[in-house]
Amino acid sequence: MIRFQQNARPRTDTPAHQFAIGQTVRMKSRTGLVQKTAELFQIKSRLPVKDGSPQYRIRSEQETHERVTTEDNLEPANDPVVTDNPVVASNPVV
Repeated sequence: MIRFQQNARPRTDTPAHQFAIGQTVRMKSRTGLVQKTAELFQIKSRLPVKDGSPQYRIRSEQETHERVTTEDNLEPANDPVVTDNPVVASNPVV
């Protein structure tokens, strides 16, 4: 028989989602791997927590399918992209 506590408190150890539906995000680059592009994705829906990290359904305009990923693989799109080979202007504007 299952018993329920009458004044049970809700669990607070579940992480909250950081990104909002409709927000533009980018996949984080992985150490040692080169990203094909700095492709942007839009959050389509929030999904339950998996292995301690909230999940999201995301979609890129360049693809015909949606992806599911965890929050620890995403970063806001307004963060600057860091590259290993910075472009140096040959004719700087003075």
